[in-house]
Amino acid sequence: MTLSSEHGDLGAEDLKIITLARSARARNGVPEGAAVRDETGRTYVAGTVELESLKLSALRTAVAMAVASGARSLEAAAVVSGAEAASDEDRAAVRDLGGPETPVLLAGPDGKLRAAVTAG
Repeated sequence: MTLSSEHGDLGAEDLKIITLARSARARNGVPEGAAVRDETGRTYVAGTVELESLKLSALRTAVAMAVASGARSLEAAAVVSGAEAASDEDRAAVRDLGGPETPVLLAGPDGKLRAAVTAG
């Protein structure tokens, strides 16, 4: 099922990972929330990590969680952020696990889709 609206032409599963990413951001009070979906449909949700000794974006944290849980590839990734674009580092992490054609969805804090690009 594809939904056309303020989110462009996104399927229900892509809207779900945007919603999960938005929830992680709000729940944890962090600058970014992210979610990725692996090849089996499992989702991994994370927020920005800012420790004195470790700093990771929400998307890189979600990718790391997927890898640590045994994911072999990614179907899609979403990040909710105030940024205007997904960083090169975030796209590289998605590309490392999912390949260059993996969609990376960027939504604003309101959950509205800002950009849909590939990891490549």
